[in-house]
Amino acid sequence: MILTMDIGNTNTVLGLYEGDDLKTHWRISTDRNKTPDEYGMLFRNLFKSADITDDAVNSIIISSVVPPILRILKKTAYRYFNVNPLVIGPGVKTGMNIKMDNPKEVGADRIVNAVAGHQFYQGPLIIVDFGTATTFCAISEKGEYLGGAIAPGIGISSEALFSQSAKLPRIELIEPGHAIGKNTIDGMKSGIVYGFVGQVEYLVKKFKKELSKEAVVIATGGLVSLIAAETDSIDYVEPFLTLKGLKHIADINGMGS
Repeated sequence: MILTMDIGNTNTVLGLYEGDDLKTHWRISTDRNKTPDEYGMLFRNLFKSADITDDAVNSIIISSVVPPILRILKKTAYRYFNVNPLVIGPGVKTGMNIKMDNPKEVGADRIVNAVAGHQFYQGPLIIVDFGTATTFCAISEKGEYLGGAIAPGIGISSEALFSQSAKLPRIELIEPGHAIGKNTIDGMKSGIVYGFVGQVEYLVKKFKKELSKEAVVIATGGLVSLIAAETDSIDYVEPFLTLKGLKHIADINGMGS
């Protein structure tokens, strides 16, 4: 089996593939304070809950935007799975031509998403990832990564509002129902949720003008369902786009499953 790991600033998503089948998956908090042994025991407990043994994993592939956690999880891979993981970065075959001023500065997760998007939907594509940051990526019809936009994510924007405004409470991010809120909480829901919907719709419109009006829009990330339900600008929702991209990159780099 191949264990895929997408290490983000807020959450780490794990997926276990047997062949092309995603057997199971988990989302855990990205914790810089955990040791390799603590992560190892966490993984063992997750595997045990799914009736999977440690030795079932023969390959690990990792995408990370958090270097300190990457070092920790590489040690976990060596110690608990006896595997040298493949880490997305320079020298790893992705099949993606990156047309950026400095290709090395593009986040590994964005490249992996682009690889998966092109593999399953061809192009041209616009990929929106609702993570710690909300990222927009443009992929050409030929499968070239052209660039994109980066905006503050829903979670950190909301947290800034709560923490910097003494009289505004923390709220659950759910569909508001009405744009005109009749109380503070409903007004906050409207501003946050519909505000991000508006951001998506405007940036998608601008991207299509520069890329192609025929571009397919794919959305992924932790809060994707909340935003996608409120807009017609998103064509497909792919919650596990990054894991699919990691599995595809594992395949083209000759990793067994």
